[in-house]
Amino acid sequence: MFLLLSGQKITVRFTVSVCRGIMTKAYPGCKSRRQMNGVDIGMKHPVCRNHWRGRLDTDDMAQVQSLVAQCEENARMLIAQGRLMTAALYYHGSQLFLYYEALEEELTPESFMAPLHPLLAQWPQKEETRDWARMYNIYWHDEPRSIADWQRPTPPEKRRGRIAYLKHESMWRYVYHHYAIVEEGLLQGDRYQSIAMHEDVLFSYFEEPRTFRNIRRVPQGESQALQAWLDVDPESHFIPLPGSNGANFLLLPHYFAIG
Repeated sequence: MFLLLSGQKITVRFTVSVCRGIMTKAYPGCKSRRQMNGVDIGMKHPVCRNHWRGRLDTDDMAQVQSLVAQCEENARMLIAQGRLMTAALYYHGSQLFLYYEALEEELTPESFMAPLHPLLAQWPQKEETRDWARMYNIYWHDEPRSIADWQRPTPPEKRRGRIAYLKHESMWRYVYHHYAIVEEGLLQGDRYQSIAMHEDVLFSYFEEPRTFRNIRRVPQGESQALQAWLDVDPESHFIPLPGSNGANFLLLPHYFAIG
């Protein structure tokens, strides 16, 4: 059986396998086992990278700023306690994009973002509604092997957040090719960068200056997966966003970005 995506034929069996990989490896929830270059990373990920999407349901920006300040203080306390390494909250209009790195445990956004609850719209989540919708990590350049391994030697100058909108007719092809690049593990990029997805929205976190690494931690060789992505016209997958100046991703302002 085949699935046709904008003229490209992909077997359903293989595509489902890739999607399963995204669910079990890309967003492991700190509890999967994986080997890379013969190194067993273990059953419990030391650093859990989290991406969430929310939406403000108020125009009272003074109240938003006040409650966000409380959330930031909560995050700083968790960092001081050694439970968080990084936390950042970005916005685009009423949309919120939350990134944080939890250390050796699964922390929900409510662990430090609870003060903002009265001002948030609710997302349907199976049998319940929640303040935050999980975004699934589909692309990254490195994987933390320990807390010490992931610790920044010096604080970054900037912690960046950006978003992109994908065209519906080609969004799964974007996922297919980006996860293929991750599985190959050869492409070098910012080790702290990640791209997560919810609906047709991409949210990317990265830091400047960039620290270049690849997943296999070997000198970069020829990436056949990257070439396959370049061959399908990457620019054609995106919906241009006002203010992006022609770039596929739009840089976002932040309420806080700490670590």
